Amino acid sequence: MGYSSKNNRRPFEAASKASHHHLINDSEVQALMERVYIPPRAEDIPLTDLIVNFIPPANNPVEAIIAVDGGYTEAILDKDFPSRSIHFLQFGALFFKQEDLIKVDSSAFIAPEDMVKLKNINRLKLALPTKNIRLKDENTLQGSVLKTIFEFFTKNTLDESKSLIDTLAWFVFRRYKGGKRTEEDKNWFLATNPLSPTGNPVTLSEQNMSKDYTFPCPETGGIIYLTDIFRLHEIIDEEIGAGGILGYLVNVIEHIIIIHLIRQLFNTQPDIVKKIFFIKDGSTGFFGQTAGLHRPMRDLINWLLNKQNILLAGLEKSGAFVDHAHEIQKTLNSGEAVILTDEYIYRYILPGAGDPSRPYASTSNYGHKVIFKTRGGQMHVVSVPVRELKKTPTENDLPNLQVILANVEALHCDMYDSALFPVALVNKLVSLSAHPSQRILQKFANQVISK
Repeated sequence: MGYSSKNNRRPFEAASKASHHHLINDSEVQALMERVYIPPRAEDIPLTDLIVNFIPPANNPVEAIIAVDGGYTEAILDKDFPSRSIHFLQFGALFFKQEDLIKVDSSAFIAPEDMVKLKNINRLKLALPTKNIRLKDENTLQGSVLKTIFEFFTKNTLDESKSLIDTLAWFVFRRYKGGKRTEEDKNWFLATNPLSPTGNPVTLSEQNMSKDYTFPCPETGGIIYLTDIFRLHEIIDEEIGAGGILGYLVNVIEHIIIIHLIRQLFNTQPDIVKKIFFIKDGSTGFFGQTAGLHRPMRDLINWLLNKQNILLAGLEKSGAFVDHAHEIQKTLNSGEAVILTDEYIYRYILPGAGDPSRPYASTSNYGHKVIFKTRGGQMHVVSVPVRELKKTPTENDLPNLQVILANVEALHCDMYDSALFPVALVNKLVSLSAHPSQRILQKFANQVISK
């Protein structure tokens, strides 16, 4: 890396433009490049055995759609101290009726009042200290981040009677099972205690949880938050900062918002749950330190499939699977879907051998991926929740597959590649642009903090 000039008193020192020849001519680098494996091109990939024909159901049970998405941006608090920063996060849950979308889609002109029907959105906001700052009532960045996340969950309700933290407890301790819970359901094993000087594990028992959703630390006597089960403290560094938690945190909050809405609907209008299509931006899984949450999510999916059915899908907009979907676009006929097996994934998408004893991403995912080419030619990577992950899934292993694909096709959006209308709309309504949102938030943060 080159040097920068902080006060514009010295010339900017750019990186060398001639040093690349040392790499190109190095024998060890050349030898390593020759060993690199790249999966075959699309024209060499046989798809016949994995293809499922799209057959739209005669009656579409979906009457409403709920899409959830989130975004964040960084604000530098002091231009003379650029390593001091805070992140602003915003999440949205967009609800609209299928009939409203049909009316808008069939209209020659979209009136403002029509768009209002499609913008019934709940927004959740979060300001998170991420580098070289802390809360006034906390001594460390880690403590500040963990407390801020916990307070976000306790204060937000999405206009429902219960808070997100109550839903988190309902989710991880399987309270929805009622009297059928096991002892294992009532306990959560936390691999690292955020208060332990040596990072020892700790078991959080529901019976020891206080009314404010905290637990006593057996080592220090301090307070462990229920939200500490996300294990984000493991990747917060007092010098490097907490920027590494943002992707994991956004994914968790998006999931908990969906679970929160499902819970409230099930408690008030259980019959309507099976008539709503829930759409999550991204795949159906939990990753990194939060991966352990895939287990209670799989339990919840199974319970919902047994009770009222559940129509939920993750739509991926980028990544290796989306790149591969566009690569095979010309070899896939319209109205066909490819259910990805382990053999296919590791041979043509991800350059790895996989685990011979476990399905792909079984420690993080609760759904299987499907590449779908609609009858209009749009390409989508759809993650469908399943009862159990398998190495070679078939159509029968993916509940409600045809219904989900029918609604994905109906909700297509031509604004972007692989886009769905509700996801594109909710993204527009909650995303924070680098310009001018970032600059405005930076000024806002400076004004408030300096008081």
